[in-house]
Amino acid sequence: MARRDKLRKDTDYETRFHCAGGIGTLREEVWVNEKDEVVRYNLALVLAHRSKVDKGRVLGYDNAHGIHERHFMGEVTVFPYRGFPATAKRFYREAEEIRRSYED
Repeated sequence: MARRDKLRKDTDYETRFHCAGGIGTLREEVWVNEKDEVVRYNLALVLAHRSKVDKGRVLGYDNAHGIHERHFMGEVTVFPYRGFPATAKRFYREAEEIRRSYED
């Protein structure tokens, strides 16, 4: 991973939304290197009313510890990283499935 002082935060997005049972938060943070390559990221779906573990994060993907991890309801697993666009697509698809699973 690139040195942190050479990284630039490219995306810092957070939105709150109303959903069944309470308020949810969707967060996306992305850092890039001097070549605009994604080198660090954090994607999170927080539904504190659905889970009390992991500060309410029910789903997340990040590489904060130098490995690519998937967080789901307090459980952490390593996943095969195929690039940030594929990871983001997977995250948003799963987040939508979670939302639909209890709002329909």
